[in-house]
Amino acid sequence: MLRPIRTLAAAAAALALVSACNSASTNGTRPGTPGDAPGNSRGVSADSIKVGGIVSMTSASGYSKKDTDLGAKARYMRANTEGGVNGRKIDYLGAEDDGQDPAKNMSAARKLVQQDKVFAVSPMSSVTFSGADFLEQEKVPTFGWGTLPSFCGPKYIYGFNGCLVPTPGGTLNQTWPEGIGKLLGGAQGKSVAIIANDSDAGKFGIRTFQQGFTSAGFTVSYAKPSVPATAVPSDWSAYVKEILGSNGGKAPDAVVSVMQTPNNIGLFTALKRSGYKGLLSDPTDYDPGLLAKDATKQALDGVHVLLQFQPFESADPKMAQFKADIKAAAGGQDVPLNMHMLTGYMSADLFVSIARKAGKNLTVESFQAAAQGFSDTGTLVGDRAEPKGQKDSFGCGALVQLKNGSYEVSVPFECHEPIPFK
Repeated sequence: MLRPIRTLAAAAAALALVSACNSASTNGTRPGTPGDAPGNSRGVSADSIKVGGIVSMTSASGYSKKDTDLGAKARYMRANTEGGVNGRKIDYLGAEDDGQDPAKNMSAARKLVQQDKVFAVSPMSSVTFSGADFLEQEKVPTFGWGTLPSFCGPKYIYGFNGCLVPTPGGTLNQTWPEGIGKLLGGAQGKSVAIIANDSDAGKFGIRTFQQGFTSAGFTVSYAKPSVPATAVPSDWSAYVKEILGSNGGKAPDAVVSVMQTPNNIGLFTALKRSGYKGLLSDPTDYDPGLLAKDATKQALDGVHVLLQFQPFESADPKMAQFKADIKAAAGGQDVPLNMHMLTGYMSADLFVSIARKAGKNLTVESFQAAAQGFSDTGTLVGDRAEPKGQKDSFGCGALVQLKNGSYEVSVPFECHEPIPFK
């Protein structure tokens, strides 16, 4: 029952329509009340479960996470081929485009609940999540990449690889600092500069990774969320000058960017032109599609990219299954794989896995009860457990390096003991 992704024009019309709605309409509840009244089964029929997504398909910078939608579609297609979830097919509506705009993110969340009446939102992938409080209030199970604070703590919101931006009392995933430490021959005596956008996500990223790298033994010589979040700078010289003098007047051993591809291209190009020879790393640029342009390929050559899942180069049978599912969802075509696809796929996979455990009588209550005791092992993101994942990361990951036009695994997928977040 997979439906085609709606066009932007249709989405705009739908958002205009939903702006007139002031309250959620859910089975067994009064208008305006949260969607968890006893026996609530909003979006669930005798033979289907309605699910939608929120994804930044477009953005002002041109950066797109659109393949997150394809990844989710691929996982739901396989679930349906296998008979669905306890006899019900997944009716995936596709993803609403929030354009990385907080107002559109909120509108998309309202539309999915109030107009489309979905049981769950999976995937949710954006640098903004202004709809989080609404979805939590309406008790809509929501799944995505746990890189935003909203994935850490709320009862109904789940990160596919756990909580990556914890609150005090939670833990930090140490894959990145431990991996870079291995590449540099150890962290002791080594320095790292961390740079991010001036946004909520960037500020949290700086806070968490600064602690993580320090705990691993690095000296953090620079840690600032200083790059504008709304537009890519045309001149990176001021940032480069500050970074290259941050280690007691010298360059740091590594520069870690907690930003998206357009910013990384600009920053890394400027650093290389300045003569910087240290290690470069980011968490977003694992995308063969980036290699189509020589300028992009050159800018990212040598960069080590953090992954929080098995690399596509892995021989794990689950990776072979993922590739086959993506090909099926793409109409039998071989398409370049990217991390956005896996974000959507694993968000959908966690939803499907918990829904199956909830049993035939699927309601918000039975789903949440199943989530409270859920665990499995050996997935593409390692061992999973809830509600642990709403406070802690699952602690696993790898590093890959773009080298001579292709990606190579530089630090194999492994799990590290998380550290307490202060």
